[in-house]
Amino acid sequence: MSGKAARIVEEALGVRVVRTTIGSTNVCGSLLAMNSRGAIVTGFVGTDELAALKPLSVYVLPHRLNAAGNNVLCNDRGAIAHPGYDDRTLRAIGETLGVEAVRGTLAGMRTVGSAGVATNLGVLAHPHATEAELKAVQVALQVPAMITTANYGTAQVGACLVANSKGAVLGTRTTPIEIGRIEEGLRLY
Repeated sequence: MSGKAARIVEEALGVRVVRTTIGSTNVCGSLLAMNSRGAIVTGFVGTDELAALKPLSVYVLPHRLNAAGNNVLCNDRGAIAHPGYDDRTLRAIGETLGVEAVRGTLAGMRTVGSAGVATNLGVLAHPHATEAELKAVQVALQVPAMITTANYGTAQVGACLVANSKGAVLGTRTTPIEIGRIEEGLRLY
């Protein structure tokens, strides 16, 4: 990420950008799920990469489903995880994030982290998420949820943007209508 891009992200999200890789790749979002207390990270993470996550509590997934960002949707109030995680892994996810973790799906997809985006103010979900799935997400994460697309119709909203309770960074192909729904769903007015 260039210095200019890092400054844009810092301003939009009100955070300090930490430049790192995860598993020696730049696709950090699909390999890392985190909230303000902890981080769930792929088993491919390196020692230097782990150091970039301090002072957060970190759980390195020992599981074959190790793309944590794709498989865990979380905020500071709860977590929804891929239904394939065993009880021990689900407990470790919850303990690391300091929340209750439950299994779930969005739009029938088990990769809930790529199918949704969560903050402490709202959740955006894949446009084919059912009412029952949206309700389960709202109960688990304790915030309102709504469906949308991003980046010109992409249903995998978790793969299209990064957000927190202060702002969001979107793909350049995101349409004005999608921007409006993203702002509404994440309560960014």
